[in-house]
Amino acid sequence: MTAKYDSIGINYSDLRKPDLRIAALIDNALGAAETVLNVGAGTGSYEPTDCEVVALEPSVEMINQRDQSSARAIQGYADDLPFDDNQFDASMAILTIHHWPDKEKGLQEMRRVTRGAVILLTFDPSHRGCWLTDYLPELVSLDESQMPAMSDYKRWLGDVEIVPVPIPHDCTDGFLYAYWRRPAAYLDARIRAGASSFWAIENATQGINKLAEDLESGEWERRYADILALDAIDAGYRLVIAP
Repeated sequence: MTAKYDSIGINYSDLRKPDLRIAALIDNALGAAETVLNVGAGTGSYEPTDCEVVALEPSVEMINQRDQSSARAIQGYADDLPFDDNQFDASMAILTIHHWPDKEKGLQEMRRVTRGAVILLTFDPSHRGCWLTDYLPELVSLDESQMPAMSDYKRWLGDVEIVPVPIPHDCTDGFLYAYWRRPAAYLDARIRAGASSFWAIENATQGINKLAEDLESGEWERRYADILALDAIDAGYRLVIAP
């Protein structure tokens, strides 16, 4: 089996450090679960440490970057989970569903193998909460094409709770909008490599060059000065909880 992150996941574990504040929200949603399945587990970010975790990940590159102390990882795909019905107390999928070829089937599979809560950290494609799309408008169409609408989760999973996830200004997890108050970070090609969206858009050069010009001239700060006083923003990230 091959997977997208076999090629784009280089240095992922260095760039995507779990943020403790986001981790606390996920841990709270997992509650008292003693067995947890992590689908699209990557390098193991946000996996709980106080229960038994099984990780499923399609990319060998990502599996190889997992810490030796992490949960055991199985290579596989969300839409064909190699587990029995109701095998786990809870299951989780963190910033991964947009990469699944069959999202509905993947969530049906998670529901099948899970006795309790199915928990997803994802993004609401209808949200317009980060200035980065002013420079890279193609990110909007990318999100709309890749990300399920919030209404899809109710269709696929039944009753769900959708909780906004505030993104702190010093977020340690380098996903796409993590650097909303640190705009110069987006000028660093290595930082951009940690977000799959930059691999998916054809050419970000023009937008990045415009951002560099606006940072140099002070135009960016004049335009977005109001966010510099904020500790966190709603950038569109959502915790979806299906009990």
